[in-house]
Amino acid sequence: DDGLLKMLTQTLETRGVKVVGAHEVVPELTAGEGTLTAAGPNQSDWRDIEAARKAAKAIGALDIGQAAIAIGGRAVALEGIEGTAGLLDRMRDLRGHGRLAGKARGVLVKCAKPGQELRADLPTIGPQTVEAAHAAGLAGIAVEAGRSLILEGPTTLARANAFGLFIIGLPATELAKRGAG
Repeated sequence: DDGLLKMLTQTLETRGVKVVGAHEVVPELTAGEGTLTAAGPNQSDWRDIEAARKAAKAIGALDIGQAAIAIGGRAVALEGIEGTAGLLDRMRDLRGHGRLAGKARGVLVKCAKPGQELRADLPTIGPQTVEAAHAAGLAGIAVEAGRSLILEGPTTLARANAFGLFIIGLPATELAKRGAG
């Protein structure tokens, strides 16, 4: 996926076409840093954020996906070819079938793949992501600030607030500092 996008981007540029990313054209869609909703992550959520970030980066390095879900400080679901919507549907089904014991809610983390061509495929969330995260029983969503897009920003954040979910934009350095607690 990413390899093909890189090749396409390079081919276009060698033919004189300037490739520009959505984050460059519409920077207001880019996720900001910090807690973007009324609710924020608690200590347990920070452990989930760090575990899911590590898992997402690992599958990203293999060009498999951009997202992972962690519960109780361990990754329990990874994004594959089905995309984030499929990942969240699978998580909802796992909860519905009693495959995830306990009351821990978990966190979805979406981040760019290591070395990803950011002009072609930034990690993106929107209202449907929030609805699916809520249906999956998650506590919130974490994305990389400046390297992720939030579509329909006001609607997405309002929906998250209505569901009591957090959305947070984190730089990699903050993930390392906060996730250790």
